[in-house]
Amino acid sequence: MITVFGSTNLDQIGTVSRLPKPGETVAGGTFSMAAGGKGANQALAARRAGAEVRHVSGVGNDAFADLALALLKADGVDLSAMKVVDGATGIAMIFVDSHGENVIAILPGANGAMTAADADAALKGVSGGVMLVQQEIPQAATERALDLAKAQGITAILNTAPFLDSTAALAPKAAILIANETEFALLTGSGMDQLDAAMADWAARHHQTVIVTLGGDGARAVTAEGKAIAVPALPVKPVDTVGAGDTFCGYLAAGLDAGLDLEAAMRRAAVAASLACLKPGAQPAIPTADEVAEVASPLRGEVGA
Repeated sequence: MITVFGSTNLDQIGTVSRLPKPGETVAGGTFSMAAGGKGANQALAARRAGAEVRHVSGVGNDAFADLALALLKADGVDLSAMKVVDGATGIAMIFVDSHGENVIAILPGANGAMTAADADAALKGVSGGVMLVQQEIPQAATERALDLAKAQGITAILNTAPFLDSTAALAPKAAILIANETEFALLTGSGMDQLDAAMADWAARHHQTVIVTLGGDGARAVTAEGKAIAVPALPVKPVDTVGAGDTFCGYLAAGLDAGLDLEAAMRRAAVAASLACLKPGAQPAIPTADEVAEVASPLRGEVGA
C-alpha cells in the first residue's frame, strides 16, 4: 500500500508560443482545465503503475473539488481520508510553450489547511509500505508525516518540489529523496559538473538514497551504501513536461512497493516519465502500466522494467 500525503489542485492550462518575460503579455492559443497537484498526480501515477494507493489531501467545498478528484476516483484511488474545508480548492495556473516547457504559479487553497494532525490521522495504524510526500502543503504537516513514517517502519519518499527555504532542514528525514537537477543544486550549492560527487556526499552524510531526475538525460541515484545508478530516458519529442516529474515519483514508489530493486524501479519510472511528456496536462498524460510495458519490454536490459 502506498500512502500519498500532499496536495490536490485543479490545473488551469494555457498554451502560448513562448513563455512571457516579467511584465510582458504573450497572446495564447488554447485553454483547458485538468486535475493536478503534485500529491494527486503522484497518487494517480502510482495507481496507474498498478499499486494500491490512498491519497490524503484537502479540497474546498467549491465546484472545482469534483473536477480535481475526478481521475483519482475513476482510477480507484482510495479517497476516504480526504479533508473538505470551507473554502477554495487549490489551483495551479500553468503556461506551456511550443517546446513543452512550462511556468507554474500555485494558489494553495485547501492545501494550505493541512496540519500535523492530518498527518497523524493519515498514518494512524499504518506500518510498512511506502509514503510519498512533496512540498505543496504546510511543511509542519509534511514534517510530521516524515517523522511518523520513520517511527512506523514506512519507507518515506520526499520529492523536493517546489523547493522551499525549509527544504534543506526537512530533506534528511526521508528514506529516499527525489529532486530535479535545479532543486538538487539549490539544496547542495553544487553545479552539474559536481553532481556525482555532491550526490555521493549527500547520501553518505544523511544515510539516505538520493535520486536526481535529469529530464531527457534520465535519472541518477546514489544509495546510502554508496552504490551509484544511472538510467536513461526514452528519446521523445516532448509536448508538455508538466507531469513528468510526478509520474517518475509515483512509478518509482509503485515499483519499490511491488518489490523491485531500486535500479529496476528507476528504469520503469524513467520510461513512464518520458511517455508522460507526449500528451498535454499532468494527470491526463500519466501512462498506464500496460502502456509502459509495451514500450519497456522490447528494450529490456536498456530502459525496460
